[in-house]
This record gives sequence, structure tokens and C-alpha cells, in this order.
Amino acid sequence: MQIGVETSRAVENKRIFVVDDDEIIRAALQFMLHDEYETHEVASLAEAFAKAESMKPDLVILSENVVKGAGLSVLAEIPQRIPGTKTLVVVDSLQNGFGKEAQAAGAHGYFVKPLTVEFVRQKVDVLLGRRQGVAIPLNVLG
Repeated sequence: MQIGVETSRAVENKRIFVVDDDEIIRAALQFMLHDEYETHEVASLAEAFAKAESMKPDLVILSENVVKGAGLSVLAEIPQRIPGTKTLVVVDSLQNGFGKEAQAAGAHGYFVKPLTVEFVRQKVDVLLGRRQGVAIPLNVLG
């Protein structure tokens, strides 16, 4: 499902797939990004790979549950199957260390819940080249 993107803007915008088995988190992330990016909710990795055949995403945002279900190796598989695509993982906590594991396995970064519009947009903008990165100390995020 895609909401709120004007067709004229969608052509110039980057495309994002939000892959999460939780419909509420998918909808929340799509809402946070839809006015700047062509954002699509996708319920599974299989659906994301199928959809990518006709519309390649620039970024795939995955939940921790989706990555754990598929195995960390999926983070290396995504850019092989969808060349040029970047990945971000939404993790439940900094304490479990999964974000760092995901990055070591090939993710380009991660978000920690609870998500804020400002932080999600900043991270996505930097990753997709819309603005320069600013380092945020981890103790500010925790």
C-alpha cells in the first residue's frame, strides 16, 4: 500500500520498502516518510523480493523480527538480489546488541525503538544522500 505521494513527486523521489510483520509499525514508518519518499508497506521478505522485480527500492527498512526470522545472512542477500539497494534495521533495544550485529552482517545502519519522525527522517535522508550526516552519540539515543 502507498499513501500520500503525488505522482509528479514520486517520479523524482527515492523508493523505500518498509518490511515488517507488524502492520502498525509498517504504517507508522510509512507515515513518517511518505511526504518525502515513495514509501511502500511490505509484509514479508518474499513480497519485497517479488515487488522489487517491477519497482526497485533504493532502501529497504526491515524489522528486527523479519531479520531474525530470515537469518542475518539476508542482509548480504538483499543487495545481491536488488543491486544498489541499501538496508536499515529497526531494533527493539540497544541493550541486545542486534543493531551492531545487523551492521556487521551488511546493514547500512539501524534505528532503535521508540522511533521519532525527526530521527527516522534524518537517518534516511543521510543514507539516501539528501543531507550530510551528523554523528549522534549513542548515550543520547539510549
